[in-house]
Amino acid sequence: MSLAGGNDSAAFAALYDRHGRAAYSLAYRMMGERQAAEDLVQEAFLAVWRGVRSYRAERGSVRTWVLSIVHNRGIDQLRSSSSRRRTQDRVEAVAQTSQPSEAFTEAWRNSQREQVRQALSSLPPEQLKVLELAYFSGYTHTEIAELLGLPLGTVKGRMRLGLKKIREYFDSRGMAVPG
Repeated sequence: MSLAGGNDSAAFAALYDRHGRAAYSLAYRMMGERQAAEDLVQEAFLAVWRGVRSYRAERGSVRTWVLSIVHNRGIDQLRSSSSRRRTQDRVEAVAQTSQPSEAFTEAWRNSQREQVRQALSSLPPEQLKVLELAYFSGYTHTEIAELLGLPLGTVKGRMRLGLKKIREYFDSRGMAVPG
């Protein structure tokens, strides 16, 4: 152990040769599959390499120390994967219940958009222009007046008349005005 602690790769290789099989056996029993066990052993021996100076002979044998590192790392991985699995299960459960309502919501929005397009197409061009600038481009009444070279009162009047005609369009068809 003292040689491995001095970053002697040959000493570390001997340490691995001596305890690698037992470490793999424990890892395989914990993880249940070959690849996961190999990954766990590799991670554990990296921890051994980095922490070789923390080994204390009075606390137990080298084998016990190495296997405790494998065991503790294995528990950490199992807890982590269990937590990820629970989170994924929750996300999938929410996704399954929300997808139909999301599809319905999107279909509803598309239907409303089409109704609004039809209502807008029934307006005279000067009212349509004012409403488009206000509601789709975000201009204020004053900005629209400046942009179109019209008096502010004319812009407000066209907007009021356009909105009134849209409401009448929806009322005449027995439809609610989309919000």
